[in-house]
Amino acid sequence: MADLGCGFGWTARWMREQGAKSVLGLDLSNKMIERARADTADDAIEYRIEDLDTLTLPLAAFDLAYSALAFHYVEDFARLAQTIRKALAPGGNLIFTIEHPIFMAADNPRWTTDDKGKRTWPVSGYSLEGERRTDWFAKGVLKYHRTLATTVNTLINAGFQIRQLAEFAPSFDQIRQMPRLAEELDRPMMLIVSAST
Repeated sequence: MADLGCGFGWTARWMREQGAKSVLGLDLSNKMIERARADTADDAIEYRIEDLDTLTLPLAAFDLAYSALAFHYVEDFARLAQTIRKALAPGGNLIFTIEHPIFMAADNPRWTTDDKGKRTWPVSGYSLEGERRTDWFAKGVLKYHRTLATTVNTLINAGFQIRQLAEFAPSFDQIRQMPRLAEELDRPMMLIVSAST
């Protein structure tokens, strides 16, 4: 299994607990890789510093490639999709989450109120793909906005079959437990994609 953008390695460790024979965790951040290594006592998990924009992987080496909230930082998603496709064994799967393109296209990730007092979510330039700067844990974080169609078509063009798409929406039970999740009913924050070779 390949964990692309592995962060502190929690998914790599969880996958091993679920029966993965081995996991390769890759992340651009030296600090995250150092922490992942420090928190992991398993010889079947390897961590490496890698840039997903220039990533190379061995051919047909993985049954599963997984990524959580990392692909929207990649400038050349087509190149990455082709690299992952070649690295998956026949019948292999790719599962990933990204910021939903609607969420990323928001001018300002905060609710506004219209002249009738109704809360709205400002979306601007959804069809204009490319660099977006946001303040998230640091000022001016660089992300790459792509429409939903571009994301899906890039995967299809790389040879993937789309198995399922999901746009996160909380259940009413979840909203009762955490009322601020109600805003997720009006615009999804995350997109979850499952594809196979």
